[in-house]
Order: sequence, then C-alpha cells, then structure tokens
Amino acid sequence: MTLHPTLQAVTARITERSRASRQAYLKQVDAAAQRDPGAQRLGCANVAHAFAAMPEADKNRATALDKIKVVAPRAPNIGIVNAYNDLLSAHAPLQHYPDLIKDEARKCGATAQVAGGVPAMCDGVTQGTPGMELSLFSRDVIAMATAVSLSHDVFDAALMLGVCDKIVPGLLIGALQFGHLPTVFVPAGPMTSGLSNSEKSKVREQAALGQVGRPELLEAESKAYHGEGTCTFYGTANSNQMLLEAMGLHVPGTAFINPGEGVRQDLTREAARTVLALVKDKNFTPIGHIVDERCIVNAMVALLATGGSTNHLIHWVAVAKAAGIVIDWDDFSALSEVVPLLTRVYPNGSADVNQFQAAGGPGHVIRELLDAGLMHPDVRTVRPGGLREFTCIPALQQGQLVWHDVGASKDESVVRPANKPFSATGGLKLLQGNLGRSVIKISAVPEALHVIEAPARVFASQDELHAAFKAGELDRDVVCVVRWQGPQANGMPELHKLTPPMAVLQGKGYKVALVTDGRMSGASGKVPAAIHVSPEAAAGGPLAKVRDGDVIRLDGIAGKLQALVSESEWAARTPDTMPTELSAANGVGMGRELFANLRRNALKAEEGACTWL
Repeated sequence: MTLHPTLQAVTARITERSRASRQAYLKQVDAAAQRDPGAQRLGCANVAHAFAAMPEADKNRATALDKIKVVAPRAPNIGIVNAYNDLLSAHAPLQHYPDLIKDEARKCGATAQVAGGVPAMCDGVTQGTPGMELSLFSRDVIAMATAVSLSHDVFDAALMLGVCDKIVPGLLIGALQFGHLPTVFVPAGPMTSGLSNSEKSKVREQAALGQVGRPELLEAESKAYHGEGTCTFYGTANSNQMLLEAMGLHVPGTAFINPGEGVRQDLTREAARTVLALVKDKNFTPIGHIVDERCIVNAMVALLATGGSTNHLIHWVAVAKAAGIVIDWDDFSALSEVVPLLTRVYPNGSADVNQFQAAGGPGHVIRELLDAGLMHPDVRTVRPGGLREFTCIPALQQGQLVWHDVGASKDESVVRPANKPFSATGGLKLLQGNLGRSVIKISAVPEALHVIEAPARVFASQDELHAAFKAGELDRDVVCVVRWQGPQANGMPELHKLTPPMAVLQGKGYKVALVTDGRMSGASGKVPAAIHVSPEAAAGGPLAKVRDGDVIRLDGIAGKLQALVSESEWAARTPDTMPTELSAANGVGMGRELFANLRRNALKAEEGACTWL
C-alpha cells in the first residue's frame, strides 16, 4: 500500500526539523548501548549492593558468579518500574505483576528486579480539588522517578508497569532517557462495564440542576467506577493504551483485556519473554531506536483516528522531545485533515472501551490505517513481525498464547473500516486566531454546534463559573472564558467539573462554549471547548485581554478562535494580570509549594508543558 502523501510530508518535515536533536539523542543512546553490562562494568561493591537482596540462584545468574567461579554467559537482568498503588483502580492489578515477571524471567534463564516505583495519581479522585493542580506536573515527576529507578544501571532491559493519564507518558519520557535499553510496556486493562457512561452523565446533569441529591449521585458514580481496571470511557488512560499499541511497545493486543481474564497473566509473562528476546544480539532493539519519527507519527494518527484524548497534544509533544523529535500542533492539524475517524467510543459515542474491544479494538483500527496507507508499516516494534502483529488479538489455545486476525468489525456503530468512516477527518482540530492557538475535540461535539458565536463571560476560576451558573446568570447564549488555568498559573488542572453545568445550559437550547487555557482531556464531552489556549493568560497571552461582553467566535470547521473586536481596540488593550488573591492562593497547600519551580519553568502547552528543558 502506498503511503498517503500527507503522511509522507508530515513525517518528512518532522524528520528535517528534528535532524540535529535526533542525531544527538541517538549518539547518546548508541554510546550507552556499547558499554559492558552493568555487573561487569561496575565495581565489586556496587555490584554487591545491587544484588544483595536477590535469592542466591538469581544472584549467581545476574553476576555471572557461582561462589568464586566465573559463570558464562551472564544472565540478562530486567529492571521493573512499577506504578502500582491500590488507590487507582487501573493500577491495583499491578501489585502481583513483578512476581509473575520474576518467575517467567527465571524460566528463561534471566533475572528481574523491581528497580523502583513511581507515583500515580488519579484525576478522577482529585478532579475539582487543589490536588488536581499537581496532576500535569506529576508526569514529569514520574519521568524523573523512572530515571532514578533505572539510574542504578545494572539492567539489560526494562518493563514499564503503568496505565493511566500522566503515568504512561511519564514512564515513556523516563524510559527514553535510557533509550539504550530494550523496553516493553505492561498494562492491566479496563474494568468490566458498569453503569453506562451516558447514564452516568445524565445523573451528573440532574445533580447540577438539583434534581437528585448526593446519595443518588454517589450511587451512580459507584456503579460506573466499581472494580479493578481503567475507567471504561475513552479518556487519557485508554488513549495511552491505544497509542502504545500503535507504537508497537506492548505485547500485541494487550491494551483492553480485562484484569480478571485468564489471558491477562499469560500476556504479562509474555512481556518478560518479549523484552528478553530483544536483548539477544540478533534481535537487539532498544526503545530509543523504536521510537523514531515514523513511530511518533503512527501514534498521532492513531490518536486522531480514534478521537482520543486532547491531553496527548501536550504529552506526545513531550514524549517526542524526549527522543530528540520535535512535533507541534500544526503536524496534528495536517494529519487530522486526512485521517478518518474510525471509532465512536464515549465521549465520542455511547460505547465504552469494552465494546470497542469486542468490536475489533486497536487491532482493527491499526489494520485499517495500515491498509489505507495512513500508518508507516516499516517501523520497528518490540516484536519481530513488526506493526502487522498489532492487528491481531490474543487468546489462549490449549494453554498457549496465540494471535488471531481481528477480522471485520463486529459492530460498525463502534468501529468502522477506513472506507466507511464516521468522519473523513480526525477527531481533533487546531483553532487559531487573535485569542491564540487552541485545540478542540471536535468528534465529541454535535455537528450543529461546531460553530458558536456569543458574548463572553470571563471567569478566573471554576468556582466563579459554578457560582454564576447557580445564580442563573448564564441562562443565555454565552462563551465562558475561564483563564489563569495554564501551566505557569496553577499547573493546568483539568476542568471537568465545568462539563455538567455547561451541558445543562446547552440542553436548554442555549448556544454555549468554553474557552480556557486549562485542560479538559479525553472526556471533554459534547460542549464545544477550546482548550489549552496558548500562550496562557498568566504569560500575557491574549485571553488576558478578553472582557465581559466581547463577542467570541469558535469555529470548529474553519479552525478559528476569535474575539470579534476591532484590531485597533484589541491592540490598544492592556492584558489583565492574575488577581492578587488568586496568585497568592495558587501553590499553597496540598504539596503545591514543592511544585513552584516546575510552574515557573513550564513551557507552553504546545511545547509539551515540559519542565525539564
């Protein structure tokens, strides 16, 4: 299949733009890979410390010693970086994964150690609270924790155990700093389906209207989020898993197998076998070489084709930077013009990720994109069969893992072929104009609402908007501008608490939209929302010039975000500064003081909101 010319053009310009930084990165990766193994390179005291707690047989394998005799060859040693905690439903299953991995490594004549744990926070728990202001920067903390874990430098390969929003990007950024190591990502899968996402949203809207109380709302939420595994909507966590499949960094088809399914343990063991196969000289494939420009483009295409989380217009920019690759929102926009939308999964539809998996899942999407010339087929992956292996689904057959072709879509209301898409263009759209550059998850918004023009009401916080809503002040056509929510202002929290009141206003027939320098992520919902506005208001961005009553035009068709104010008046306006009481409150309490330096040094959203460059 011939590659689509836009795919070729975008990849070529990314490659050219990244030439110097990518070459510098690969030089570093290759130099690290050519060293002697850690147990041979390090001093005896270093080695003794590293393996002191190992069982004797494992210690002998890892150090190539049997009492005082040298034993050859030395066994490979896998470093496990684990995001386990039992507060996050998606990460609770990871508790016992290291034991499975160690057991499988021994069967393969190798060893494995838990190199370290990384923090993992849940946006669902912290939503609308001060703790949410740690969320975005937790990604870089996780990257740093991954680097600390692997810095002991006694590993021949690595397994990354993590699933959710900031955890996978953080693990990936950290792993790419050790790009000389073969690395495989190990997920845990989604929870089984509970209360449907549409029913959950209905109860939330009823609560916003005061039609149901806290007991009814808590009952609904508890039915929706009820067990181990990721949340079942197609938000950032599940978008992570789709992108890792498209990048070839999983055992194929692993993403959306439920934690309780028997095949899940076998897939975890297979991850150990897969990474050990990459260590062998003839197969040696470190992650720094797998994640190249084509791999990054494949991830971008998969995100667009599935209407995935808008968070990845921040996270994957940062991931690419970690591999010496420079991408921007123009690249996403160009690809979005030619990548068809192949899925309808909540919030882009009514199905959840379990229905997505049953209909064909990632394997179907990847196959259709490959066959349409919209993904690079010649990329390296963690498997010898390349990306085509990721068009298959795993199963147990007589106790052995086997992979079957995914076949045709089992439900075309959820997953469609490329020649019969839900939309000819991708699920995300770049918006730009005199208010800056922004993105919208257009696939979640009804077509009749792709263009909104209405007077602005300006807010400095989520709480201000909620107060105005409760007071009935927003019962009209309105564009709500919520500013001072960017990385430098307060860490760029997600603003999902705004979705129910905005949805209520929309349900009353008003034309409403949200414009913010904050985030809404993968669950943006049906209300038009121009998010990640960059540069942010706290950095003197254009949102700081908006006044109550300014007419704002959000045009998701033409890709425009404009304050309809004369050029002369707009140029003459002095940007507002963050209210003193707000700036004084930001960064105080819930550990936010410790993140002050990250806020000061954060790059723009379009630059990945990175704190390490």
